[in-house]
Parts: sequence; structure tokens; C-alpha cells
Amino acid sequence: MNGESVLLLGGTGFLGTALARRLARENWDVCVVGRRAFNPVLPGVISRRASLDDEAMLRELLPRCRTVVHLASTTTPGSSAASPVREAEENVLPALRLLQVLAEFEPIRLVYVSSGGTLYGNPAVLPVPEDQPLWPLSNHGVGKVAVEGFLRVYGGQHRERVTVLRPSNVYGPGQVLRKGFGAIRTMLEHARQGTAMEFWGDGETVRDYLFIEDWVEACWRLLAPGAPVGVYNVGVGEGCSLNTLRAVVERVTGRELRVRWMPARAVDVRGVVLDSTRLRTATGWTPQITLEEGVRRMWHWLLENSGSDSERDSHDG
Repeated sequence: MNGESVLLLGGTGFLGTALARRLARENWDVCVVGRRAFNPVLPGVISRRASLDDEAMLRELLPRCRTVVHLASTTTPGSSAASPVREAEENVLPALRLLQVLAEFEPIRLVYVSSGGTLYGNPAVLPVPEDQPLWPLSNHGVGKVAVEGFLRVYGGQHRERVTVLRPSNVYGPGQVLRKGFGAIRTMLEHARQGTAMEFWGDGETVRDYLFIEDWVEACWRLLAPGAPVGVYNVGVGEGCSLNTLRAVVERVTGRELRVRWMPARAVDVRGVVLDSTRLRTATGWTPQITLEEGVRRMWHWLLENSGSDSERDSHDG
């Protein structure tokens, strides 16, 4: 292996695949572990289809890697709303087992992909910085907060280099359709099919939408040799309501997006926009792709690849 090697846990999903491509271009040795097969085949990238609960697999792979990126997540705020046990069993416990195995090895840099969209609940300050209280409204968000807490303890006990990324709503080419997740991907699919999309509430919920290339660039800057550690929001810093996003989609596609209005849900955050000043100060990173340009690129990708889509988790594939 060369001087830089990384293990992407849950790396066969949307975020992990995009990150693996970039690291391979930078000549890193990349090992991807996920519940599904990794696609496409890339030079310098090896993959293993396995569960994060496979401690033997972790003990085999960890000595080869200087950095571990934990991207695995099996739930959304909606999917685990009725089952805190599911959140604990599928996301929290596997992360803790990873920390337990990591403690057996020489210091390995750990990067955990958390959630900027669910941790803060409905924050009192917008854009919301990292030091604001964490008041998630969903079991999914509570699970992320729990893992972050264990990471703080682990990093202090073992003097490990631990970085936490809190991304906003990442979208872009390569994102597959997933029920209840990915507003832009879902809107574009309904625009393509001419079907009605469910809007929960009045359409004025606000989110921070980040293009996949900007997300990957932020990751790259925090993975590069000598990169700082810490907790970082990764977002554009500008909010967009669902109603405004609908107008952008209609303008880009030239098609009307039909909507079926549904009652608001308790698990949905009313509005969250991330303050990424800490990340910009530490690395010089700034997002480059505007929302309309990002939606346009995703729309063209969708038209070119329609018919080849399949279900996949947002993080872990």
C-alpha cells in the first residue's frame, strides 16, 4: 500500500461511492466495506461485503489502514420513528463495537459522518453553529448524538484523532431513489414520471442543500495529511423551503411538479441551516455549486440513467 490508506465503513452508498472515487483519483489505497457490493470497479479500491458487526473482518482490515471513515446508517428520521430499539441495534451498537475493536490497535484516525439536519432539532439560531444545543426530534437524530458522545469519550481515553462531520442534505448525480429520503432526488423523479409527491406540512420547512462534489471536497480536505480534527458542520449556509425548491425543480425541468399535501409530522425539523464557518476557517473550504446548477446537473444525470436505478441506503449501501 502507499502512504495513505483508508477504510470506508458503509462506503457502498451515495456518499461513500463518491468519496471512494475521489480518494482513488488521489492515489489512496481504499478499502470499502458495505452490506451491498461496491459498484463501480475502481483502480486502487478493494471492497468487502460484510456487516460492521463482523469483528474478525475489522481486525483483518484495520492494520492496513491509517484512517477509518464511518458512513454507515440504515435508518432515516421517518423509518425509525416508531422504533428506538431499531436505531440502537442497527446504528448505535455497531458503532460501539467498532470503537471496542479500534482500541486494540495503534492510533487510527477516525472520521464519523453524523447528521447536520437532525441533531439540532429546531435551533434558536440560524445558521446554526456546532456549539449550539443538540435537541433532535427523531430517534435517528438521537442515535447520532449518542454515537458522538461515545466518540468524545473514546477520543479522550485513547488519545485518538477523531473528527465528526455533520453534513446538511447532500444531493447530486449517483443518488438513488429512496422512500422518505432525499427531497431533490424525489422531486426530480416525480417530475420525470409526472406523478404527485407528498409534501408533509405546508411546504415551508427549510433545509440546507449541499451538492455531492462540494461534500466530497470537504471530506478530502479533512482527510488529507495534517488535516485538523474536530466537529464540523458541512453545509451551504443558505436555507431553501420545499416550496422554493419545487419552483427550482419546475424551472430546471420545464415540468410541473404535482403535490399531494399531507399533515405535518412530529419528527420533521421545521428549519435548519448550517453555519460552516469553523470548516472554512480550518481548511479554506467553501461550496462551489449553486442549488439551481446542482439540480440541473442531477436532472441531466437522471435523464441519462433512467431505468438503471435501484434502492440503496443514503450512507451504507
